[in-house]
Amino acid sequence: MKTYLVTGGAGFIGSNFIHYMFEKYDNDIRIINVDALTYAGNLENLKGVDTRDNYTFVKADITDKDAIEKIFAENDIDYVVHFAAESHVDRSIKNPEVFVSTNVYGTAVMLNSAMKAWSLEDGTFREGKKFLHVSTDEVYGSLSEPGTYFYETTPYSPHSPYSASKASSDMLVKAYMDTYKFPANITNCSNNYGPYQFPEKLIPLVINNALNGKKLPVYGDGKNVRDWLYVRDHAKAIDMVINKGRLFETYNVGGHNEKQNIEIVTIIIDTLLEMLDDNDPRKANISRDLITYVEDRKGHDRRYAIAPDKIKSEIGWEPETMFAEGIKLTIKWYFEHEDWMKNVTSGDYQKYYEDMYAGK
Repeated sequence: MKTYLVTGGAGFIGSNFIHYMFEKYDNDIRIINVDALTYAGNLENLKGVDTRDNYTFVKADITDKDAIEKIFAENDIDYVVHFAAESHVDRSIKNPEVFVSTNVYGTAVMLNSAMKAWSLEDGTFREGKKFLHVSTDEVYGSLSEPGTYFYETTPYSPHSPYSASKASSDMLVKAYMDTYKFPANITNCSNNYGPYQFPEKLIPLVINNALNGKKLPVYGDGKNVRDWLYVRDHAKAIDMVINKGRLFETYNVGGHNEKQNIEIVTIIIDTLLEMLDDNDPRKANISRDLITYVEDRKGHDRRYAIAPDKIKSEIGWEPETMFAEGIKLTIKWYFEHEDWMKNVTSGDYQKYYEDMYAGK
């Protein structure tokens, strides 16, 4: 039985990955989920998983060296899947130090702890171990020319404190692979969407606001382009890289779903109107009149687009969920989990939302 140490497993992508893995492998794997349970980490995301004998949750911060080393000492970890990160650009602009601490120093702690646990006396590493570092396409910067894409060879050019911190963590992993021949892979993914996504991000924010008749804030002219990846497709890609990816390689994971932000907003409005029953009172709240253009984000990259050619040719992965299907699945999930949304949008989140968009 292989043992996976998943960091940030109570967050959006991490929890989806854990659900995916248990659905696929059932009792043939063991997962240890390490999460600090900051604002975006939510144990409700793991209902149904938390009763399994082959699942363990440990509340710990990845910057806590003693706590992380203790987990490695007490468990024979085969694979580390490193999701844990501060991930929202707006928050990074307001408080960059937190992003440097978690994303850079936290990654160093994870790398050093795995190195210590997996090292042999001759300087090599125990057979079959792997560290998978999950990163973002934002490390590459911005694309200006239509028809151009990010490849694994694209130079890094981060423009926000968030993307700079992720680029730094990527470079650390690259350095450990080069210097120590540390068994690792890096994946750089495009924008994820789907169940359990915290509603500071565009898609769940628009869904929640529209259902409540609130303004739909759109940065700048709304024409910034992102490549959207359904989170379950991403979970499958990570699993395949763990099992089939060549050591020391980077793999870009893209969705083949490029859309302007304003397109995303209008598609969500139209899809909500299509999916809601005529007698549902929320339907009367929803219209394009809710769209409100706000001052553009500082350092707002114009376009991201990933070419997932390498992961397709080497591993056989490609995205399966086109946006028209994925957005319906996502909205359906939020319809069925209204209590989840109410719980996460109370308290601190509401204060953050008001601070970010006050007077805009």
